[in-house]
Amino acid sequence: MAEQIPLYPVRSAAAAASCKRAAYFSAAGPGPGAERSSRYQLEDESAHLDEMPLMMSEEGFENDESDYHKLPRARILRRKRGLEWFVCGGWKFLCTSCCDWLINICQRKKELKARTVWLGYPEKCEEKHPRNSIKNQKYNVFTFIPGVLYEQFKFFLNLYFLVVSCSQFAPALKIGYLYTYWAPLGFVLAVTIMREAIDEFRRFQRDKEVNSQLYSKLTVRGKVQVKSSDIQVGDLIIVEKNQRIPSDMVFLRTSEKAGSCFIRTDQLDGETDWKLKVAVSCTQRLPALGDLFSINAYVYAQKPQLDIHSFEGTFTREDSDPPIHESLSIENTLWASTVVASGTIIGVVIYTGKETRSVMNTSNPKSKVGLLDLELNQLTKALFLALVALSVVMVTLQGFSGPWYRSLFRFLLLFSYIIPISLRVNLDMGKAAYGWMIMKDENIPGTVVRTSTIPEELGRLVYLLTDKTGTLTRNEMVFKRLHLGTVSYGTDTMDEIQNQLMNSYSQTQSQTSGNNASSTPPRKAQSSAPKVRKSVSSRVHEAVKAVALCHNVTPVYEARGAVGETEFAEADQDFSDDNRTYQASSPDEVALVQWTESVGLTLVNRDLTSMQLRTPSGQILTYCILQTFPFTSESKRMGVIVRDESTAEITFYMKGADVAMSTVVQYNDWLEEECGNMAREGLRTLVVAKRALTDEQYQDFENRYNQAKLSIHDRTLKVAAVVESLEREMELLCLTGVEDQLQTDVRPTLEMLRNAGLKIWMLTGDKLETATCIAKSSHLVSRTQDTHVFRPVTSRGEAHLELNAFRRKHDCALVISGDSLEVCLKYYEHEFVELACQCPAVVCCRCTPTQKAHIVRLLQQHTGRRTCAIGDGGNDVSMIQAADCGIGIEGKEGRQASLAADFSVSQFKHIGRLLVVHGRSSYKRSAALSQFVMHRGLIISTMQAVFSSVFYFASVPLYQGFLMVGYATVYTMFPVFSLVLDQDVKPEMAMLYPELYKDLTKGRSLSCKTFLVWVLISIYQGGILMFGALVLFESEFVHVVAISFTALVLTELLMVALTVRTWHWLMAVAELLSLGCYVASLAFLNQYFDVPFIMTVTFVWKVSAITVVSCLPLYVLKYLKRKLSPPSYSKLSS
Repeated sequence: MAEQIPLYPVRSAAAAASCKRAAYFSAAGPGPGAERSSRYQLEDESAHLDEMPLMMSEEGFENDESDYHKLPRARILRRKRGLEWFVCGGWKFLCTSCCDWLINICQRKKELKARTVWLGYPEKCEEKHPRNSIKNQKYNVFTFIPGVLYEQFKFFLNLYFLVVSCSQFAPALKIGYLYTYWAPLGFVLAVTIMREAIDEFRRFQRDKEVNSQLYSKLTVRGKVQVKSSDIQVGDLIIVEKNQRIPSDMVFLRTSEKAGSCFIRTDQLDGETDWKLKVAVSCTQRLPALGDLFSINAYVYAQKPQLDIHSFEGTFTREDSDPPIHESLSIENTLWASTVVASGTIIGVVIYTGKETRSVMNTSNPKSKVGLLDLELNQLTKALFLALVALSVVMVTLQGFSGPWYRSLFRFLLLFSYIIPISLRVNLDMGKAAYGWMIMKDENIPGTVVRTSTIPEELGRLVYLLTDKTGTLTRNEMVFKRLHLGTVSYGTDTMDEIQNQLMNSYSQTQSQTSGNNASSTPPRKAQSSAPKVRKSVSSRVHEAVKAVALCHNVTPVYEARGAVGETEFAEADQDFSDDNRTYQASSPDEVALVQWTESVGLTLVNRDLTSMQLRTPSGQILTYCILQTFPFTSESKRMGVIVRDESTAEITFYMKGADVAMSTVVQYNDWLEEECGNMAREGLRTLVVAKRALTDEQYQDFENRYNQAKLSIHDRTLKVAAVVESLEREMELLCLTGVEDQLQTDVRPTLEMLRNAGLKIWMLTGDKLETATCIAKSSHLVSRTQDTHVFRPVTSRGEAHLELNAFRRKHDCALVISGDSLEVCLKYYEHEFVELACQCPAVVCCRCTPTQKAHIVRLLQQHTGRRTCAIGDGGNDVSMIQAADCGIGIEGKEGRQASLAADFSVSQFKHIGRLLVVHGRSSYKRSAALSQFVMHRGLIISTMQAVFSSVFYFASVPLYQGFLMVGYATVYTMFPVFSLVLDQDVKPEMAMLYPELYKDLTKGRSLSCKTFLVWVLISIYQGGILMFGALVLFESEFVHVVAISFTALVLTELLMVALTVRTWHWLMAVAELLSLGCYVASLAFLNQYFDVPFIMTVTFVWKVSAITVVSCLPLYVLKYLKRKLSPPSYSKLSS
């Protein structure tokens, strides 16, 4: 791969330096250093990678030449200069730069630094640290009104209404009554301010509740109660079982005898499994709590950072001789927002407030604005330009006589109905109606609309970003398959394993009944001579025992009655099988141990140093845990070294992913094939192996391992190298398959969304293998599709090569880890996103909450398409808030995601109907409604223009006072608003043909084309109505007003009927009600109309004639269009 890509020669100085380094590492001999030399070379060479863009075509890849095709990025970087640049958005760039500079000056961010924290002495802190308070509010008392008003008036539509309304205070410009302008604007503002105030008050109450939680703080004088917001760095805080951890702490002591405790991290990383944390051994050994103040100790902690999976620090006790130094890692930390699941713990606070991992991984919520609102804002600007042009034309034709600027302003106000003030009112009421319909839908019970301003966004989505654990899966694991190479056991043959295990243990027990510990059972000879072909029974026995021993699971027993001191409480615990629950850092670990229990080998007890198993016959086997090697994303395996107390045998057990284990186990011909078979069934596979160790081998290993653990430089590399010395020629025992239960109807829902044209990305904090497995089993990646697993990259050169390798793949799903993603985005952001967007599906594993939000923002910036994020845990909140539309699922991981989301659902399968039915209809209805309201304003402005032209360009209003108010409200509002009930196809049909959703992403329901069609209709109808009334002129001007206004109202009612696609009984009621209101009000409008004339036959036929001429051609055109070029939905409905 690397040979095919010519890397440019490096500068001589850099080359010389890299040669020296390479010479040094080669002299040092093979090992980790040798790997590092190549990495150094790559990083040096990356200096020139700027000149070497990635290729766009395969041909360039095949040719061993440097004729790379330039990427679009090169075109982007060729910026416009001078005046052209300033006009094309440069002014906006300058303004935002200045604002950012001012904000930075006002809010200088303090540089984060590493710190030394003395136990129990916050006053010894050299620096000032942030308060430990949580703040989710957008505004405070002073910024609320200005903030809300700014959010409203930053839209051109609202700002325009404000200017027009204010102009009516000037007598020379006054055209109508003040209430005709101020009432609609006041209504919109009042509703908005009320809604924001309620939301803000709820946020304030939630924050207050969390900040005022009480905790016990340990001081020299004993325990004192302290509020969460008053906790400082250096405080010793006591946290009880089921209490939230208030700040980031180092774990010092626990009431549990084992010196460890479990915490629940679902609100931090989205994983529902409990994590085991270990107390600092120096402080755990102290006889009493108060002794924490009698020692002179401090914790050195690295600077606050985003990564929730790593921590480096040291614990130092100075008053002992020699001073005690302990290295601190992630297992000694307790992050804020996690919950203590067992025992009572004491920790020293190291980070507070904004510096805690949980706060650093959450982003500030933004005010979301729908794409439809932005499009309407643009159309409003176009209408405003038309309004100005029309007014200038009128003044020009007037000949600029007299105070022309006053006439210009009066014309601007006369034609101001071009931009209807009722547009915002209608749209906001429509959005509220859609929200009500969604919540009342019986097919998606429990759905809540939390952001009522963006229901149309559900109909415009292109990218769907979903979490895995708890969203696509239930996080419930079931053991499905055990494969021994020659024989495979499934769920229906588990009883065979049970029988063989029972026989095996009963034989062993009868052989060792006379001499419990002294004699060695015959199976020892068997295990030390692998050449002898073992019986199936002994292989099953070895495999089950390995699965029962190689894990990090702890059995937990609930205490009966009141719990006092833990030592006494333990005697009162119920050790029966019914009272036992298993806890582990991964649910598949628990599934494996539950399976061994079901076949007869039960884990009954475990602490940091020993483990007890109960055989089918009830005998207790005790094993001493000598070493544990936890699972890491790099090693992809975990191991344990145990000593059997009865035989003194030392065995090294290991299990892990097939990619990691295939190189470690002895040669075999079945492992790879069977792993592939299980993966195709959607099972998560683990390979289990063992190696017997002599006492001398173990002693030698232990010395080297302890030495590596104490090293300061490259500790991880050295420890890994020592462990690798054991991982050779291991005996392969078995292959296990575990299934993660999917949520109900995940497969058909994902299938429907894919058919609807959505591209689905899965962003998860879980392991790569697990994520790939679920992507296949949920059919996120179809069975026929290839998957490209992006290799781990750490430098620019590696990222470059890997991206080129990925570019050659066609139509395959991408699987990438968070670390590699970070490197790619650092150097090749544009190229990576461009490639990833071409994939049918993308899976990002080991993602931090911040990375999830970053991916959402990248898609928004690079594609300009609408994104939707779906999650169920606290770790998904950032992603949900960053997306154009956030959906939260109320699941096992609490309600944090659903509270932060714009829409919350109870099950993943409800998302299909939410998008395909409600999203689609909300968008189509709002598009029709907004264009109709604009048409209503345009038609009356056209009539005003014709009227002014005929009467010597006089700036006199055609309709005055109540006629204008009535036209915009009681006479036409109900029928126009009834468009929110319109639907082109039935919900069942929309679910059956999700392809209908694809059309919406193109935005054809509200585009420049449809807008121009409505403008032309308005001009035609306005002209016909006015000229018709003038042609049928009856000596007095009052008759023109009566004829034209009546014809106008009738035309509007008929146009609503023309636009409707499916009639609802409420629509018919609205039409008749509006017509009835108009007829009834004629009796009271004698100041505008000549009532006796209205009663004549002449009036009726003239109005009817004008109305028919204005509407009939449009009905004919609509009929012809439906016949000749029917839309896709009409083919289905017919």
